[in-house]
Amino acid sequence: MNEATRLEIVQRHQQGASARSIARSLGISRGTVDRVLARIEAARTGSTGPGDPPPRRGSRLDAYEPILKELLDRYPNLTVERALQELRARGFAGGYTIVRLRVKRLRPRATPPPVPRFETGPGDQAQMDHGVYDLDFTREGRRRVYLFSYLLGYSRRQYLRFVESTDLPTTLREHVNAFRHLGGVARTCLYDNFKAVVLRHDAEGPLYNPKFLAFATHYGFRPRACRVRRPQTKGKVERKFHYVEVNLLNGRTFDSLDHLNEVTARWLATVADVHTIRDFRETPRDRHERERPHLLPLPTRDFDTALVVYRHVNVEGFLTHRLNHYSVPWSFIGQVLPVRIADGEVIVYSVGLEEVARHPLVPATRSGVRQSIKSHHPTGDPEERTRLLRQRFADLGPVGTAFLDGLLARQIQGKLQAQHLLALAAQYTRDDVRAALDRAVRFGAFSLAAVRRILAARARPRPRLDELAELHRDSLDPTLRDDVIGPRSTRDYQHLLASDEPEEPGDDTPPEDRPEHDAGRDPGPA
Repeated sequence: MNEATRLEIVQRHQQGASARSIARSLGISRGTVDRVLARIEAARTGSTGPGDPPPRRGSRLDAYEPILKELLDRYPNLTVERALQELRARGFAGGYTIVRLRVKRLRPRATPPPVPRFETGPGDQAQMDHGVYDLDFTREGRRRVYLFSYLLGYSRRQYLRFVESTDLPTTLREHVNAFRHLGGVARTCLYDNFKAVVLRHDAEGPLYNPKFLAFATHYGFRPRACRVRRPQTKGKVERKFHYVEVNLLNGRTFDSLDHLNEVTARWLATVADVHTIRDFRETPRDRHERERPHLLPLPTRDFDTALVVYRHVNVEGFLTHRLNHYSVPWSFIGQVLPVRIADGEVIVYSVGLEEVARHPLVPATRSGVRQSIKSHHPTGDPEERTRLLRQRFADLGPVGTAFLDGLLARQIQGKLQAQHLLALAAQYTRDDVRAALDRAVRFGAFSLAAVRRILAARARPRPRLDELAELHRDSLDPTLRDDVIGPRSTRDYQHLLASDEPEEPGDDTPPEDRPEHDAGRDPGPA
């Protein structure tokens, strides 16, 4: 309110006008009129008007305030206890609380140093990060999803997709999608410290995941790990998460993860790409047109981002991946088979690396689902089932055939025990299984329980499936790829790590997928 209005209020009041009429004629509230008149009266008489704070009472500390100010100016981090000691040495007789309150009011407030914004040239740098959200989907219920974000530093144009995991295969796959979406690759990319990119810290800086380095080598960009506990390093992408939260997720409902990604793709094209960047007065799409020629071109072949694992075929002819079950031909019971998971499919290969089964991948939100193909299972004909069993035991040599004959002759549930024995065989080498069957035949011990006891006493189990996968990954990966990429020399990786400043890695990754074992129960007597 200006002084002219205040003067008009006072003059009309002196002329006898009521507060209500003054408020109505000037277009202000009656409370405003009352406050103006009360303050004018208080200023004239020195009394405290209504609504004004009472005058502060004097304090025994007032006389020592100049001393306290001098101490705090000289020692900004001076504790209240030390300030009280200094004041008491000068005659102050008050207590701790009054000094604490006065120190809080007088202490100079430390202002954090400004963080300068670091701008990069076209095609020089990108930033990648994950956001974590717990969303309520109308059809799928509440679930945790991760937002993969890859943002070009110069243009601020980005690729976004909500995913189920932050594991390495997902991270690589979404990088490839981002490169396609943006039409190229930035020469460097900043990363937070999660294990898909950075394994751990050491004295010299970050130790990068070698599989991710192979990916970076294929596309020709250099990864850089941000400094630990310094989120400002990736400020551009961090601010973008806030924009997603207030503009994309806010005020919308989604029935599924697929629906969320459909809306996200439209939002990118119609909102994020075309909004005006305040600092540049340009849109990300316009700046991207200038940046695109400076991006590294995409290679002719994409890097293969499939996950390759080993899985044990259980006694029912199923293998398990992420708590869901996929059938394979019944003749593979008990074998450990390589499995390739990519592009929404589960592809199973024989030991000879021939495809034996293909299923759609069950979403991570579901568990206990059985994907079954009828032809994978034996018919109801007992003779057909016996023929398949004889074929599998014949693969173990004459001793396998001899043991099966004795088992079927002596055990009521001989066929079922034979199935469980095939499943058990996946845990040991073929030589150990043959030796156990030979001993059982020599002693006339034709039962599953007898073979189990012999193996437990005389054989060593195979390596765990994850160890087995690591041992044979080099030979499996080229064979199971859609597009084979030739091996690279380790010298090719060195330029990715050349840096004037060592960056520091950290860790953040979801738990690894662990295969389940189904050795079956012993249905028959020893």
